[in-house]
Amino acid sequence: MRTRQLIDLENTRRERRWLEKNHPLRQLFWECTLRCNLSCRHCGSDCRKISATPDMPLDHFLKVLDDVATMTAPNRVLVNTVGGEPLVRPDIVECGKAITDRGFSWGTVTNGVLLTEDMLSKLLDAGLRTIAVSLDGLEAEHNWLRGNSFDATISSVKLLVRTKGLLWDIITCVSQRNFSTLPQLKQYLIDIGVKKWRIFTIFPQGRAKLNSELFLSPEQYVELMDFIVETRKQGDIDLSYSCEGFLGDYEGEVRSHIYRCDAGTMTASVLANGDISGCMSIRSHYAQGNIYRDSFSDVWNNRFEQMRNRRWLKRDECARCKAWDWCAGGPFHLRGDEGEMLHCNYLTICKSR
Repeated sequence: MRTRQLIDLENTRRERRWLEKNHPLRQLFWECTLRCNLSCRHCGSDCRKISATPDMPLDHFLKVLDDVATMTAPNRVLVNTVGGEPLVRPDIVECGKAITDRGFSWGTVTNGVLLTEDMLSKLLDAGLRTIAVSLDGLEAEHNWLRGNSFDATISSVKLLVRTKGLLWDIITCVSQRNFSTLPQLKQYLIDIGVKKWRIFTIFPQGRAKLNSELFLSPEQYVELMDFIVETRKQGDIDLSYSCEGFLGDYEGEVRSHIYRCDAGTMTASVLANGDISGCMSIRSHYAQGNIYRDSFSDVWNNRFEQMRNRRWLKRDECARCKAWDWCAGGPFHLRGDEGEMLHCNYLTICKSR
């Protein structure tokens, strides 16, 4: 590793320790629905058009926000409405306005199918600050993963390109189906005016466990990292890789920051059933409480020990790993219910070389 990289890694390790001790809440996800207008092959939530779990009533979540406001200034917390597909909620505009009126910043993640010009205008009037749209390849690849939705999604992306003053980006989940077409997808995004692009790799949770075509080989994974590095050097589009764990020599090269899992230290989630957890990517059971029996602020301030003291994860391969001080066991969404490692991208890189 380079000297600069080692310094950045050490600084991030110190920041993580400070965050574990002080845990300032900065991002709160609200799983406002488990309903979805699509049925994607890789859905970690296994969302369906008709969900057995009803949408959480807005006033129930607003009580959480009022509680959050007793421990931190609302303008320091970004509230992200996620799902399912948030735009299937008939009151999503009302939800956004209520969040904004309480002084919180508000964002959402969407598949873009329902993001018409009229809907976007209403969301902006309700205070929408950030939005991420999922686009998983060119037409054939996207439609294979998400159903016949490419045209509607692209229409929403082009709408965002014309919108001023809104922070937004494109999210792409990479699988074996779209891996070879990433250079063409990159050029397509550049040509239509996309400035920010995030790439995720798919992990075996939810519906994704059922299809091996969704997972890259170790050789493909390393090739993907090299693609991201080269794209970032070219500078035609701001591409970054998701928070899929410590990446060794790729740290500082595929993201604008060094890896750090903020689940339980800066990031929390309120799930559709009221459970309080870390980030929304976590699909194993790490609920720390429930808003229907616990105070959110009490849970945030006094629980989350599993995520703030990770020594219990230092076992098996992690116990022998030279990267432990920087990785601290990786992201919780790649851990099972008992803390067992489901996948490690750092080991994937090491074993492919």
